Amino acid sequence: MNPDAAQLAADALRLDRQLCFALYSTSLAMTKAYRPLLADLGLTYPQYLVMLLLWERDGLGVGELGERLFLDSATLTPLLKRLEGAGLIARSRDPADERRVLVGLTAAGQALRTRAGAVPAGVLAASGCGMDELLSLKTQLEALRTQLQRAG
Repeated sequence: MNPDAAQLAADALRLDRQLCFALYSTSLAMTKAYRPLLADLGLTYPQYLVMLLLWERDGLGVGELGERLFLDSATLTPLLKRLEGAGLIARSRDPADERRVLVGLTAAGQALRTRAGAVPAGVLAASGCGMDELLSLKTQLEALRTQLQRAG
């Protein structure tokens, strides 16, 4: 291997050159930015994601929640149990298909939506970015996710 190729190979293994590390560390920072905002709501970040989906469309199936959030049932079930224990959701069997479990908001879960309205603005402020910049970044990340899913 020539010296230039050896240097390129060595540089490719530097931590600061890794896209995966940039995504991972940014994800940690993003979750940290959400933490105080969600603490006021009594939610963890994954719980907040479930609530966002249910505020969009109440009565989703557990399978659909997992699919939309990219979570398997082993991860999602304990999360749903905690939300149910907090009185924010209720799980029930689908009368049309007993194998299917539906997740619905309780009155307390519906009421929490109003208080959650301040969360996006808080995260936007913490990012120091403009809305257009964040929307562009979000679009790029979704495209990358889609490509990686196709490759995997």
